Amino acid sequence: MLLVPADPLNPRRVDPHFAGQAAAARDRGIPVARIDHDAIADPERAVAGVPPAEDAVYRGWMMTADEYDGFARALATRGVVLRTSPAAYRAAHELPGWYDAVRECTPESTWTDGDDVPQVLAAAERLGAGPAVLRDYVKSMKHYWDEAAYVPEVADREGVERVARRFRELREDSFSGGYVLRRFEDFAGAEARTWWVGGRCVVVTPHPDTPAELPEGLDPSALELLLGGVGTSFVAVDVVWRADGVLRVVEVGDGQVSDWPGTWDPAELVDCLFRDNGW
Repeated sequence: MLLVPADPLNPRRVDPHFAGQAAAARDRGIPVARIDHDAIADPERAVAGVPPAEDAVYRGWMMTADEYDGFARALATRGVVLRTSPAAYRAAHELPGWYDAVRECTPESTWTDGDDVPQVLAAAERLGAGPAVLRDYVKSMKHYWDEAAYVPEVADREGVERVARRFRELREDSFSGGYVLRRFEDFAGAEARTWWVGGRCVVVTPHPDTPAELPEGLDPSALELLLGGVGTSFVAVDVVWRADGVLRVVEVGDGQVSDWPGTWDPAELVDCLFRDNGW
């Protein structure tokens, strides 16, 4: 079964952002059920009316790891088993859960537990001198690059603190886990979003932010050799060429809440998830 958000303006319909994926699933005989994402804080209400299913995949808006745990528990009481467990979701959704799996091909990173500013200063000392990018466990504020993301020199304690405080202010209640400092690297060109099912790279698409640009030379079989440690969950891995021609991982995320580029056929994702040689 495919689970998708309902349209907030018409709960009898699928949210338009996911309508193509829902239609592709129905065309293939895969049941589709709607959830009320706006009610996710009350998970029993959010999943009311979802029928039982032994094998369900969610494709929808992002949830925190704690929200996903409640979502999975509420579905379990209705006889619905999600393919991705709460533990697997947290591991893919939050940087500390996936960093070790791709440590060799992603910028060096260190993080804090919580939003205490002295901790981020200690993290800066651990990372060592040089430029870095600040974020939390889930998200950066790249659209506020100079004021809440880029740290020109982590040895500049006042600069680190200033960026961290502004980041925290902008993230408000969405702040997740703790601060993360990642060594700045010079990337070249657009990112690609690679999709992994059962430990295999099943499709390579443009990143949704640059849907008309797909980097050249990305061989899925080579990616599997490089990134085999991403595990067996349904995950999306954003990759980019570094300026020196080395492939780097920018981000890992749970595939259920990773956006699909609008220029790509949604049926391709549905086929990867539900065909016999998929998961």
